[in-house]
Amino acid sequence: MKSKYIYIFFLTIIILLLAITPKLKNQESISNNNKLLETTGVKVKVEKENSTIELDLEEYVVGVLGCEMPALFEEEALKAGAVAARTYVLNKIQANENKTISSTTNDQCYSTNEELANKWQENYQQYFQKIEKAVENTSGEYMTYEDNIIKAYYFSTSNGYTENVANVFGETLDYLVSVESPYDENTKQFYSKVIINKEEFLNKLNLKETNIKIGNITRTESNRVETITINDKIYTGIEIRKLLNLRSTDFDISIAGNEIEIATKGYGHGVGMSQYGANELAKIGYAYDEILKHYYSGIKIVK
Repeated sequence: MKSKYIYIFFLTIIILLLAITPKLKNQESISNNNKLLETTGVKVKVEKENSTIELDLEEYVVGVLGCEMPALFEEEALKAGAVAARTYVLNKIQANENKTISSTTNDQCYSTNEELANKWQENYQQYFQKIEKAVENTSGEYMTYEDNIIKAYYFSTSNGYTENVANVFGETLDYLVSVESPYDENTKQFYSKVIINKEEFLNKLNLKETNIKIGNITRTESNRVETITINDKIYTGIEIRKLLNLRSTDFDISIAGNEIEIATKGYGHGVGMSQYGANELAKIGYAYDEILKHYYSGIKIVK
């Protein structure tokens, strides 16, 4: 009888040990993961208002996504934006780990939580959670081409095509070639028009004449202006965009009396992912990885 109780006692101990062992292993795993994050976590140095702040990579990506893309965008478009933003900064860090990243569009626009709260007002909690979710659901993911982190350029809206990187940044990168982005035409950013007077037009282009003669316009394969001759002076499309503060280099200039009308298609430099184009693709069912592989040719998404 006594041996029976001893048997039941030891059986109970064995059952209890079997029950708590997975929990102990799980706790050990969580502890090890935390240690791994502490020792290998990527830090980003961000130049903000004449000072430098240091952020964890994922925290930084949340601030970039909130600044760069509308929170009302589709979830898959936001996830694509998160991967692009993360890839962009990892490429910069890899090139020079001590480099400070600008918080403007010179690198990537970055907003603090306070700035996002001021921007979104009563929608702050809802929008922040949506942005944060897109970052969390792609945590650690970035793009490579031939095992190298890519230069993940992106911009607002295409003119129907993205631009070959060589035409803008003078680089030859096989993953940044012109691709179709036809759905951008449905967006509010696609078309714009500005009207300036003749005197202002001539002053901004540093021309002394009183008349304006336009000719010899050459365009890239994506229909953006490559060169344009104005009063016998040759400008690049990029120069005209900068001097006249235009939305894109796909523009048409017309003269009516003392007024110069300039119509543009698209918004931004045109290289890489179109943000509004990505949102339109998400609306018709594209997943974030499909969006990225459309705009960045031949890339892999790794974690």
